[in-house]
Amino acid sequence: MSVVITGTVALDHVKTPQAYQENLLGGSASYASLAAAVFSKEVHLVGIIGKDFPAAHLAMLEGRGVKIDGVEHTGGETFTWSGEYFTDMNQRTTHKVGLNVLENWVPKLSGAAAEAKIAVLANMSPDNQLQTLEQCGAATFVAADTMDLWIEIANERLHEVMKKIDLLVINESEAKEFAGTTNLVEAGRKLQAKGPRFVVVKRGEHGSFLFGEKEEEFFACSAYPLSSVFDPTGAGDSFLGGMAGWLSANGKTEPTFEDLRTAVVHGSVLASYTCEAFSTHRLQEVTEADVAARLAELRGYTAF
Repeated sequence: MSVVITGTVALDHVKTPQAYQENLLGGSASYASLAAAVFSKEVHLVGIIGKDFPAAHLAMLEGRGVKIDGVEHTGGETFTWSGEYFTDMNQRTTHKVGLNVLENWVPKLSGAAAEAKIAVLANMSPDNQLQTLEQCGAATFVAADTMDLWIEIANERLHEVMKKIDLLVINESEAKEFAGTTNLVEAGRKLQAKGPRFVVVKRGEHGSFLFGEKEEEFFACSAYPLSSVFDPTGAGDSFLGGMAGWLSANGKTEPTFEDLRTAVVHGSVLASYTCEAFSTHRLQEVTEADVAARLAELRGYTAF
C-alpha cells in the first residue's frame, strides 16, 4: 500500500548546546517521509524547494526509497528555519523563518500519489492541507499534524481540516491551546469533537496519548528512554510518518483502534532515533530491524 505525505521541505540552521550546523535537511514532510519509508515501500513526498536546495539531500531521500517526483523545483529560495535548543531540550527559540517558496505554493499530486490509500498532511498551513485533500480522492485514511501558529492565525481554516481527517496528531501544549483546557484527557476528547475519529497527543519524552472513538478506547504509550538528546527537531514529524508507514506496510488502510495502538508504538520508537543526531542523520540510517530491537526493549521496560 502507498502513502502520500505533503508538507514542508526545508533547510534548517540548528544550534544545540553541543554544536551548530547550517543547511541541514529539515521540514515536516522530509522527516515524515523518511520515517514512513523505514516500513513502507511506496512513499510519495510532495513539497517545494528552491534553487539553493542541495542535490545531496534529494539523493539521500531517493536512496532511502522516497519517491520525490512530487517535489516541485523553483527558482526561488527554499523555506528555511533557524533555531536554538538549550540545556533543557524541551526549550527552543526560533530565531528566523524564511517562508520563501512556500508563500504562494499550491501542492500538486501526481497520479500515483493521488491514488495513495493513506494520506499524511504534515505540518503546513491549513490552506495547503485543504488543497492536498482535494486531490486525495482515493485515500481511505487521512492523518494531519498542526502547530500553534495555525491555531492562532488560521483557526477557521484549521477547523475545516479537522472535519475532513481521520486522525489528528498534535503536541501537548498545542492540544491544550486548541481545545481551550489545561486537562490533557479533556483536550483529547474535545479535539475529537471537532471532527477526527482519533487523536494522538504527543508528550515528548513522556510519550503520547491515543484517543479512540469509544470512551474506553484510550492508550498511553511510553517514549523510548534516551540517556541523552542531541537534536529533537523533527521527532514529532518522524512519529507521524512512522505511524503512517507501519499502517501502510501492514495493509491497515482503514485502521482500528488496536491497529493505531501498534502504529503509535512503532512511531514512538522510530522518533527516538531522530533525537540522536542533527537533522535526519540518524533517521536515514535506521532499519526495520533496528526498530524491532528497540521495540522489544521498550516492551520489557513497560510490561508489568
